[in-house]
Amino acid sequence: MREMRIEPIGVIHTPHARPAGTPIQPRMAEGIEGTVEVYEQFAPGLKDLNGFERIWLIYWLDRAPEARLVVRPFMDDTPRGLFACRAPCRPNPIGISCVRLLGVEGAVLRISDVDMLDGTPLLDIKPYAPHFDAFEVGRCGWMDGAQRARMAARGLERPVADGRFEGEGEGGGEGA
Repeated sequence: MREMRIEPIGVIHTPHARPAGTPIQPRMAEGIEGTVEVYEQFAPGLKDLNGFERIWLIYWLDRAPEARLVVRPFMDDTPRGLFACRAPCRPNPIGISCVRLLGVEGAVLRISDVDMLDGTPLLDIKPYAPHFDAFEVGRCGWMDGAQRARMAARGLERPVADGRFEGEGEGGGEGA
């Protein structure tokens, strides 16, 4: 196997300082703005990005707790397999978020719908292309009814992280 080496290409800045209270997915973070600071040596790669409405940010969950293979996800109180969830405590703590691109100003991206913690290391950027990235699905496992029931029971307008993955370190971003 080839050696794997990952280095950040920038840093994500958001208003979210702690996992608790952070929206658990970009759709639940609608309108919350942040910026992406791309390191200067990678700035030429931003050419032509401004024409996209949405982009994928791939990042390192640098404050996530140690990996656990069975977790109680944010949207449910039943223990679930990690790979059937988006909990941050992963063997390779990689997060992905499809955010709205508001503008490109030099090496800084203005973004909206941010669900990651302030200071999160950025690994990559990819354009969102609905003809590649959007799939109609008929089933979504345990998540089909969990979100509505949990939000109703707790009187929430939108799901947010509740601190269940804090303690051994802090995570953010992924959460369903």
